[in-house]
Amino acid sequence: MNSKNTPSAALSAGPRGRFATAYRVLEEAITSHAFPGCAFGVLAGNEVILADARGRFTYDETSAAVAPQTVYDVASITKVAATTAAAMLLHQQGLLSLETTLGELLHGFVEGRAVGNAARRVTLRHLLAHNSGLPGYVEFFRTAAMPEALLRACLELPLKEEPGAQSEYSDPGFILLGKALEALTGEALAPWMRREVFQPLGLTATSFCPPAEARSLIPPTEEDTTFRHRVIQGEVQDENAWLLGGVAGHAGLFSNVPDLLRFAREILAAASGAGEARLFDATTVELFAQRQSPPGSSRALGWDTPSENSSSGKHFSPHSIGHLGFSGCSLWIDLEAGIAVALLTNRTWPGRQSQLIRQVRPAFHDAVREAL
Repeated sequence: MNSKNTPSAALSAGPRGRFATAYRVLEEAITSHAFPGCAFGVLAGNEVILADARGRFTYDETSAAVAPQTVYDVASITKVAATTAAAMLLHQQGLLSLETTLGELLHGFVEGRAVGNAARRVTLRHLLAHNSGLPGYVEFFRTAAMPEALLRACLELPLKEEPGAQSEYSDPGFILLGKALEALTGEALAPWMRREVFQPLGLTATSFCPPAEARSLIPPTEEDTTFRHRVIQGEVQDENAWLLGGVAGHAGLFSNVPDLLRFAREILAAASGAGEARLFDATTVELFAQRQSPPGSSRALGWDTPSENSSSGKHFSPHSIGHLGFSGCSLWIDLEAGIAVALLTNRTWPGRQSQLIRQVRPAFHDAVREAL
């Protein structure tokens, strides 16, 4: 291997100077308690040109220092790196139709609907585009004691709107999408993803449900005082995903910067049609990167795209896709510029109240793009 093309070689060239403003944004964020630490990386021209970390697992000065390889709970990045990736691959293989109705795959879905027969028209496309008419978030875990009860409650949710009429980012929609994909493949999501996506791409640190012995190596997300009544570390923070056994279509994935940049490299290679992609082709990426209805929505199929006041900042092109995670993580990929940026934090430590991450993300992305 040519050492000049390795991330370590790029780091040895002294990226701190080039990305000084980006480093300053993150260091000021840590000082202001936007998050206790972070790992971050930049992919450009098929090469990782920056992979670094700042801060610690918690605000305790004796806690472990974050490293570029530190694994985080990436929360809703699960929606793209797992669930949407599965849908992309299955569609490419001719095994998934975007117009298949949810009721065809999950028969209980057509029961108890509040908007006439509209639910019979909720398709996989609607779920991916977040315009199914389902609500944005429901605390199923407050009343459901078992996974089966949570899924039944999710299946029986009344629609708020006609499918396709309004865009509302929906966790229940992706919970159901994950279950629909399991019905389609006849296999649980976690082992299918490991075999069909993670292993082929060499994502060695990406998984659902990290083993108990690895939990101390993962930054904690929260001191939970209302539900589990313990420090949440190495297990999914999202309560609905936790009740589902840690594996769900909307949350549950753990990953690190090197793996997310490998995933981004696959998306970029496929989009460019350069022949270096292992899983996806250009047609698939183009289809899933297209904004969906209704007009004005920033949502593509599974992916988000830059909008006004986007977390991606002001320099990512309109032909960009990405996603955020509630825990403080993000991944943005500019298909036009051939650039990807990953930022992983545990901004919800020790509690969820702080929203400082909303200022940090665009400032960090702007600093990175201006450095490039």
